[in-house]
Amino acid sequence: MADAQQTKPASPQLAQAAVLGAGAWGTALAVTLASQRRGASAAPVKLWAHESSTVGAINTQHENKEFLPGLTLPETIVATTALADLADSEIVLMVVPAQFARRVIADIAPLLKPDASLVLCAKGVERDSLKFMSDVASDYIDEAQIAVLSGPSFAADVARGLPTAVTLACTDATRGAYLCEQIGSAGFRPYLSSDVIGAEIGGALKNVLAIACGIVAGKKLGESARAAITARGFVEMQRLGTALGAKPETLGGLSGLGDLILTCSSDTSRNFSLGRALGEGASAAQVLAQRSSVSEGAMSAQAVTALAARHDLELPICAAVDAVLSGALETDAAIHSLMARPFTAEVD
Repeated sequence: MADAQQTKPASPQLAQAAVLGAGAWGTALAVTLASQRRGASAAPVKLWAHESSTVGAINTQHENKEFLPGLTLPETIVATTALADLADSEIVLMVVPAQFARRVIADIAPLLKPDASLVLCAKGVERDSLKFMSDVASDYIDEAQIAVLSGPSFAADVARGLPTAVTLACTDATRGAYLCEQIGSAGFRPYLSSDVIGAEIGGALKNVLAIACGIVAGKKLGESARAAITARGFVEMQRLGTALGAKPETLGGLSGLGDLILTCSSDTSRNFSLGRALGEGASAAQVLAQRSSVSEGAMSAQAVTALAARHDLELPICAAVDAVLSGALETDAAIHSLMARPFTAEVD
């Protein structure tokens, strides 16, 4: 993989920025921020990691060997295991996986500057509370300080500076525009939205649906079947979105349909590749035990299904994925349950 591209000259107006979470996606976002903030006077981009080995490799070898190998990181990325090192940051991108986010947000919140922005980049639903990440974060900081970054974006593409467009959602329009300027670059283009919940629904459900598409691929059921799952999965995304007050244009945009198309069509997606392995006969426990990175769909499927039940919604594809992951159904039985459903109109 080539060295990270530099895409935008440093500017004295660029705020101090940090990233919480040094997996592949967090590291890629740190590269994007550091590529803007370069030069002798540039402040470092601080990257918090749970693993001391990851911190050591980034700081001494300028490579995240475990989560994003083969990419030389800018020397202005400084990794740390101490949350207190991020206290002077004006912008913090939160990339810790959804099921572990609450503890980290609770710990970082008292350390943040009074008007710092917390940009949520993890996609999922908390299983215990059935809350999206913005709801979790608002338990600890003011809602106006929260933004959501979501959209069709593979970490390796972003880290290499390849063209990427995403949604940045924030209820405070002024803050949202400011964050777009601070995070965006020639290769990483955020589109501003005020629909926080809509951006989060797309990010959470597409991971679950990607597992379903991966199962189709693993079973060698053909591209027509995968297209059908993607399209009917989008219907499920719209159902939940309507129930929770999301805007249709958000669900049909980058953070909804755009991310769904990307994640449901490539083994680069951890969720799609998990589904493929399930379709080929592996168990979820086997596959997940072999992975160092998190497949968010596997963690969120149960919560999405419970959320649908709370709102009396039918999300049959998401429910089938949850049943397979929990061991309640074999993949063949799950596919049969979907194909045996009564014929119905395409539009609800």
